[in-house]
Amino acid sequence: MRKKIITLIALALCLSGIFTSTALADSSKVVTLGANLSDSQKETMYQYFGVNKDEVEVIEVNNTEERQYLEGIASEETIGTRTYSCAYIEPTTSGGIQVKTANLTWVTSNMIASTLTTAGITNCNVVAACPIEVSGTGALTGILKAYEVASDNKLDEEKKQLATDELIETGELGDAIGKDEAVQLISEIKGEVIETQTIEPEEIEKIVTEHAENANVTLTDEQIAQITALMGKIAAQDYNYDELKTTLDRIENNIGDYLNNASDEQKSFFTKILDSIKQLWDNIVNFFTGSKDEPEPEISTENNILDNTNDNILGDNVVTDNTSTTAATENQMNQETESDSESIDNTEAVID
Repeated sequence: MRKKIITLIALALCLSGIFTSTALADSSKVVTLGANLSDSQKETMYQYFGVNKDEVEVIEVNNTEERQYLEGIASEETIGTRTYSCAYIEPTTSGGIQVKTANLTWVTSNMIASTLTTAGITNCNVVAACPIEVSGTGALTGILKAYEVASDNKLDEEKKQLATDELIETGELGDAIGKDEAVQLISEIKGEVIETQTIEPEEIEKIVTEHAENANVTLTDEQIAQITALMGKIAAQDYNYDELKTTLDRIENNIGDYLNNASDEQKSFFTKILDSIKQLWDNIVNFFTGSKDEPEPEISTENNILDNTNDNILGDNVVTDNTSTTAATENQMNQETESDSESIDNTEAVID
């Protein structure tokens, strides 16, 4: 009997390897690098992403491309003159949008996930990071560019612009009421506006004020007007609420769900064990029941780029954030009150 069980497990592991290889082959992965990174910093990012530059498509993002979306809605200080942040994109077929960030001190993973839904993206894995601490506003440009290349799917320009508008609006609101509160508020308002197909400005403003009151958040008249205007533009687009629901629900569930009693290493370790057990059991069941269901790419931690990063390569005190596990790590919460940008060798301020 023991020998039979071992044989079954071995078969399941083989099947798991087959499924993993198939999922990887069907998915194009793209890395974007900030144009102002040095060669050594670029090499650091390859190591962090856990990829060989010859095995992925690599594209560069510069400050001119950032300005295409940020100019006019963000301050000159926010836009800056250089691009450092990088991104690693993996299109998926289900599971919503999963995001991990490292060394981004102003933009969070949930902010990126929410704004990507506005850009018209429904499923993908994203790692946005930098070898040095930056605000992260420039990361969105690289993510959108990478997604178009990886998926061979041109995103609607108006939706891309709206995504940038939303990121800046959420970030600025977060400075006033708190990042998590801002992300949750914007996400809930957007969800209701899209779900109910509300287009009248008065009705949208009512939704804004009701959600703010429910969240015990006090908004100024200017903030209400800005959010209402943004949601009016979003309402005019043809978003499918059912396609966005997975990501919006995840964002709302993540807010406030902090795992302060476990280190990042412990959370990653136990998550991988649980996922591996689930994958192994699913493969055994599918093999003996004849199930033809394709495994979702997100289930296999071997395929998920969020789980394959080399977290030690960026140093010991890196600001990290991951929508897969929690809204933010304790390390990030301790650092959120610090400056949005630090310096290279303590001489040059970083705005990205």
